[in-house]
Amino acid sequence: MVDVFVYVVVLNLAIEFVPAIVSEGFTLSLLTAVLLKLALEVVIALKDWMKRRFHAAETWWTQVAAGAALWGLAAGSKLAVLELVALVFGDLVSLGGFASVTALILVLLAARAGVRRLLVAAA
Repeated sequence: MVDVFVYVVVLNLAIEFVPAIVSEGFTLSLLTAVLLKLALEVVIALKDWMKRRFHAAETWWTQVAAGAALWGLAAGSKLAVLELVALVFGDLVSLGGFASVTALILVLLAARAGVRRLLVAAA
């Protein structure tokens, strides 16, 4: 739940300061944050699985294939997030293009990690 609140804050700051990122209201930004949370959890799980496959690879060919798949996931996940948001919300929410959604996702993940560290340190 904390991740969703962090995502809402970051997303609404992005909406305010990045012209390419648009949401028609707070409720839509909250729903977008939930959608981003779900999508990023799936991407992180896939990335971890692919990293394990990369490290378990016994030949150079399987390492190359696993590395290419990992790179493809890194790039393709941004496009998938853009399409998912467009599919679910249509013109009501826009995360801009590849560059803006990449920057947004990096900031979301960094903010999530920072808040988790603060919560662990406070406990």
